[in-house]
Amino acid sequence: MIMWIQHSKLPFFATLIALTVPVFAQQPAAPKPQETEVWEPVPKIVTPGASNAAPPSDAIVLFDGKNLDEWVSAQDKSPAKWIVADGILTVSKAPGVGNIETKRAFRNYQLHIEWKIPENITGSDQARGNSGVFLASLGPGDAGYELQVLDSYNNKTYVNGQAGSIYKQGIPLANPNRKPGEWQTYDVVWTAPTFNEDGSLKTPAYVTVFFNGVLVQNHFELKGQTLYIGHPFYKKYDTAPIKLQAHGDHSEPISFRNIWIRELN
Repeated sequence: MIMWIQHSKLPFFATLIALTVPVFAQQPAAPKPQETEVWEPVPKIVTPGASNAAPPSDAIVLFDGKNLDEWVSAQDKSPAKWIVADGILTVSKAPGVGNIETKRAFRNYQLHIEWKIPENITGSDQARGNSGVFLASLGPGDAGYELQVLDSYNNKTYVNGQAGSIYKQGIPLANPNRKPGEWQTYDVVWTAPTFNEDGSLKTPAYVTVFFNGVLVQNHFELKGQTLYIGHPFYKKYDTAPIKLQAHGDHSEPISFRNIWIRELN
């Protein structure tokens, strides 16, 4: 009887002893900084310009003050006929000249462009140095996507139509305009819309704009083309030229200089 009790209790005591023995599990290794270091792919080397306005080494220079070799008429693709003098490109008021656009088409890019309203500008509202930088020019019958150019130094107009606006859509976050007669600068990052095979919108267009070094559009999402009348809509395209506008209802011609672009595809 005693032997049976001792024998039957052996497993219980063995289990009890096993439970009281501490278990030393293997601890994970301490993290190392190398675990979160990424070494590839290595970004390409780009030599910056001598100043913030000068083109970097990988830029396509669209206007360097010498000629209009990179531009054509937006109407019929004939050679551009705006005026080049003293390193400056000026809108031509000659009949039938109209808008100009780049020979090349682009998708996503960084753009630098400088513009000037004449010091002796007259008029008011939208008739005071009106022009535009069309970030994607879609051709006849389509409005495209316009970044407004206008004298907004001391000129009241609708706020989604003043300088620095995405026309009729994006109100500028600030008004950093300089006086007429002084050079103004746009630095733009354009992300083009993408489309599904059936032409429906996949992802919208976005734009970031610095105006004279001040952020005025912060990754703004466009609702479609920038229409003068009506509500915006998207229409499928792949790549498009950049267009400069000869508006026609301003009293003095607008000038541009130092235009360059970096493709971000």
